[in-house]
Amino acid sequence: MSNDKNNNTSSRSTGRVTLSDVAAKAGVSPITASRALKSPDQVSEKLRVKIYDAVSELGYIPNHAARSLASSETKIISVIFPSLSNAVFPDVLDGIHDTLTPAGYRILLANTHYATDQEEGLVRTLLEQSPDGIIVTGIDQNENTRKLLLSTNTPVVQIMELTDSPIDMNVGLSHFQASYDLVRHLQNSGYKKIGFIGARMDPRSQRRMEGYKHAMHETSNMNERYVLTSQSNTSFKLGAKLFTQLFIECPELEAICFSNDDLAAGAMFECNRRGIRIPEDISIAGFNDLNFSEELLPPLTTVSIPLYEMGKKAAEYLLHKIVNREAPSSIQHDVGYSVIKRSSTYSDLKKRK
Repeated sequence: MSNDKNNNTSSRSTGRVTLSDVAAKAGVSPITASRALKSPDQVSEKLRVKIYDAVSELGYIPNHAARSLASSETKIISVIFPSLSNAVFPDVLDGIHDTLTPAGYRILLANTHYATDQEEGLVRTLLEQSPDGIIVTGIDQNENTRKLLLSTNTPVVQIMELTDSPIDMNVGLSHFQASYDLVRHLQNSGYKKIGFIGARMDPRSQRRMEGYKHAMHETSNMNERYVLTSQSNTSFKLGAKLFTQLFIECPELEAICFSNDDLAAGAMFECNRRGIRIPEDISIAGFNDLNFSEELLPPLTTVSIPLYEMGKKAAEYLLHKIVNREAPSSIQHDVGYSVIKRSSTYSDLKKRK
């Protein structure tokens, strides 16, 4: 009894229960305790039960940082997203998880809240933990963050967008081109007076807006009155509010492109409340092809991105570099996109009633 008390006192004085504490509690050697935790099949069931009971009672947490000093690996991959509430990122994370977990890696997830200075602090903190790899969202890291990532030996994958100068490896698509192609589809269907509504206006939303503007300028139909943006976070409620404002100010609009499906859905809900017919009175298009987009009434025309595949490819890039200690033959992968044509827009504007 007195030994247990002494062990608990010594471990508390260091602030951490040690493997030696567990071994003493279970009445086995530290080597046996370690073996039971790392390779349970090499220890008898009787000893395993005693050791696991000690682990549970003492609240022991393995010191992976210490273990990594010997193996030069932490088996941790850090993933940095700008938002945990954005419906786009769960599918990307699933692709990452389903690829890395079977390979024995754990995922450490961080949220920047779309703040570049916060991203810099997170990158610095995560690098101090010596992860085996880092996946970071976007290509617009500030100068300090980019220097941190360039100076480390840790494999890095930038996702969601493509860049001519990747930090290390890059998996994504051109949001400019995808938005441009969506607008060109509408123009080819006969639309001329097309508006754009965006929110939060992070770099990807800005590039979607630029793609819209480029397509409109090409046909000499660009009108700044038709563009409405907000720095507020995207939501159904905001989509309804912005739609109402633009539709009242520009009743001649034939269609509106939204920077994401959330805003587009909010606009469609508002149309239903006001008795505004889609696509007869106004056509609506979104971006991302989220799970609900096809279930809206009418189903939403949008841009579909292979989000799961993007996460999977980013994880595969990391695994290749970790295992082979060199980058894959191609350090950039374009996942592509598809313009999904549904009945929230006409395929031929002449059918408008």
